[in-house]
Amino acid sequence: MLCGIQRKGVLLMEKKVIRAALLGLGTVGTGVYKVLKAQRDEMEAKLGSTVEIKKIMVRNLEKAAAKVDDPSVLTNNWEEILHDPEIDIVIELIGGIEPARTYILAALEAGKHVVSANKDLIAVHGKELFDMAEAHHVDFLFEAAVAGGIPIIRPLKQCLAGNHMKEVMGIVNGTTNFILTKMTQEGMEFKEALDLATELGYAEADPTADIEGLDAGRKVAILASVAFNSRVVFDDVYIEGITKITSKDILYAKEMGCDIKLIGMARNTDNGIEAYVCPMLLPSAHPLSSVNDSYNAVFVQGDAVGNAMFYGRGAGELPTASAVVGDIFDIVRNIRMGCSARIGCTCYKNLKVKKMADTYNRYFMRLKVEDRCGVLAEMTAVFAKYRVSVAQIIQKETKPGEEAEVVVITGEVREGDFRTAMEELSGRQCVHKISSMLRVYGQ
Repeated sequence: MLCGIQRKGVLLMEKKVIRAALLGLGTVGTGVYKVLKAQRDEMEAKLGSTVEIKKIMVRNLEKAAAKVDDPSVLTNNWEEILHDPEIDIVIELIGGIEPARTYILAALEAGKHVVSANKDLIAVHGKELFDMAEAHHVDFLFEAAVAGGIPIIRPLKQCLAGNHMKEVMGIVNGTTNFILTKMTQEGMEFKEALDLATELGYAEADPTADIEGLDAGRKVAILASVAFNSRVVFDDVYIEGITKITSKDILYAKEMGCDIKLIGMARNTDNGIEAYVCPMLLPSAHPLSSVNDSYNAVFVQGDAVGNAMFYGRGAGELPTASAVVGDIFDIVRNIRMGCSARIGCTCYKNLKVKKMADTYNRYFMRLKVEDRCGVLAEMTAVFAKYRVSVAQIIQKETKPGEEAEVVVITGEVREGDFRTAMEELSGRQCVHKISSMLRVYGQ
């Protein structure tokens, strides 16, 4: 039932039951079904309406039937949802690019609101989706696409909108954070920690998207776009994973008062946006250094708010469902107040995204070199040639005839210059191997 009443100049839509369709009944889809069921008795008090799942689209009807109270809501026919005028909201939780993109565009064009947790799709085709939503005056919300249950998209778009954001950085992949935590706290090597993560269900059978930084890269593209009001796509983000991190790197980091974390970084500089994912040395006093196991956190810097951090579960059935249902409730409120599409795409700027070679960072490098006089002088001469300042050099005592291991910490330097220096160093006879090269956060 839908009617309108006037209240203080606002047309309030008296729609007591708002019907939605769920695409996908996997981990997150099941979580959304559970959360909506748990909220059923309080919905009308919270929202003025109740949300009813009218259809759930799945591949396997028989398997899905065991997860729902009423199997008659199940379908494998998208057209049943698209052409049902009673369905106001489509909740897309199937993931991937296609057919999710086709379904979402069709739903928006049909005047249906959409909630999605699809970081893969939004990081690549976000503009197309937002443009379609705007053209048809409907909501497209995606809080769950970044950091699971942690609120970050809505705070950036609303609560922190009075800021010019300078930097957004975070631990946005729980699998890699679990692995690095085990390497740090228990001295595990990478392969051992990955095997444990797989055994406990933190890592997928194919963990590539996590350990190579691809998952975090998609989230950084979304965060940078929202924070800096300028479109950043997945291909703009430079990405390194954690597969080359060793327990020795972590021990040296500890010695220098740092922890190694896989950081998604987005900076808004005077000459463009920096967007990258890589393992970094963080000072142990930094709030992100205390984020362990599978937890996520996002740390933001604004010109008005200063520093703020958002912390919690970044994935999982119920945490991610929490964010999805929050978006559903927002849409319900908008429908009732007749103000849908109130906050759409906020990318009104067109800022340049810098190449990684033009970014500035400090660096940690670990080298195997000849153990003789003059080697350090030869190394520092190469650094000076490419304007790489050396902040710290550590050399461990070696036995006669062994290679020497040297650790160098640089000052802030342009990445392109640093890589050129590294190439020249690696060609010197005195340098046998460059074992590690990691960025160091901070001035």
